[in-house]
Amino acid sequence: MAHYRIIGGKATSGEVRISGNKNAALPCLAATLLTDQVVHLSNVPDIEDVQVMIALLKRLGSTVTRVDQHTYSIQSGDRSGELDRELVEAIRGSILLLGPLVATVGSVRLSPPGGDVIGLRRLDTHLWGLSALGSSFAIDEHAITLTTERLPLVGGDIFLDEASVTATENVIMAASLARGESIITNAACEPHVQDLCTMLTLMGCPIDGIGSNRLRIKGQKRLGGCSFTLGSDYMETGSFIGLAAATGGEALLSGVDVHHLRMIKLGFERIGVTFVQDGPDSIWVPKAQSRLLSKEVAGHTAKISDGPWPAFPADLLSILTVTATQMSGSILIHEKMFESRMYFVDYLIRMGADIILCDPHRAVVNGPAQLYGATVTSPDVRAGMALVIAASCAKGESTIQNIYQIERGYEALCTKLRSLGIAVQRQ
Repeated sequence: MAHYRIIGGKATSGEVRISGNKNAALPCLAATLLTDQVVHLSNVPDIEDVQVMIALLKRLGSTVTRVDQHTYSIQSGDRSGELDRELVEAIRGSILLLGPLVATVGSVRLSPPGGDVIGLRRLDTHLWGLSALGSSFAIDEHAITLTTERLPLVGGDIFLDEASVTATENVIMAASLARGESIITNAACEPHVQDLCTMLTLMGCPIDGIGSNRLRIKGQKRLGGCSFTLGSDYMETGSFIGLAAATGGEALLSGVDVHHLRMIKLGFERIGVTFVQDGPDSIWVPKAQSRLLSKEVAGHTAKISDGPWPAFPADLLSILTVTATQMSGSILIHEKMFESRMYFVDYLIRMGADIILCDPHRAVVNGPAQLYGATVTSPDVRAGMALVIAASCAKGESTIQNIYQIERGYEALCTKLRSLGIAVQRQ
């Protein structure tokens, strides 16, 4: 199995162009099933999760033409193909097929979706939200089944029991072809949800409230094709900010949606790291940083926690944690959303980090700590990238295994690391 070998200890220097948002690519690809017309998608990241979703679309009869490395032309077929269980279980994003398929063909049977091992990810919000539009669901040990007695689905007033990103996206897609108006309250409003909504408006479905947690969707009898460019991946942006800061280096990051970085900037400032805008779509991470972990106003140890947008993103807490090991002071990291995401800190401790794992959700990081090369295994996309950062600032050589998990979410990672001066080999 492929792995990375990284010789650490060198500060970053150079430029990286940030790829399109993985978490926008998957729902936007799924949304092509809502129309029989051609949809052109640009700035699509060339990553494993995208290729799996495209393979699933092809299984459903879609014609997919790759125009260039980051551009696709997609036209859906009869949507009657059988979904390959192995493909469905390869990515969590396969759950996004539920909404488009129940809205267009009236039924879908899907194996339990796969993806990261970071704790319980409920499906209740998806199923309750879609049933509020007129579908019925059943679950057994083999699959999730959604059906409806008649199409179109019927719009409704839906209050989601949690602001789940993928559940919100599923309900939005189903509501776009439902009869009448739908109101979704307690909706997720992350940038990738906004991208999906913007794409659907271009396809002919008016959506009010984009960027808020209350969406008003006017369902249509038919949707048309469109051309849409995905936004930048702010998770990747945050990852390279952390890499530059942890190694004591600098980096120019281009292709960035700067207006999506306000809370990320606040989070990094809490651990003594900042960056500046360097043009309309680029930021500069300077070498000169305070590198001091913040205290609360009253002098207590500070805490950084995650939450739904616009709170600090859960996916970047792993990056913040490893970066904090190279700063001076103490800070509490509180991961509220997933039960198993913080367990990766065991690998950081093995490498020399001074971290107290208080429970599955909280860790106290003390720094700075000299990290040392080790053999570690990536448990999920973001923890895997955090281990890459740890290896890059460690003394000696590290081997990172299970890099499939990392490459599901980071395009051309080795190339980008080398462009910043990191000594990495993929073997």
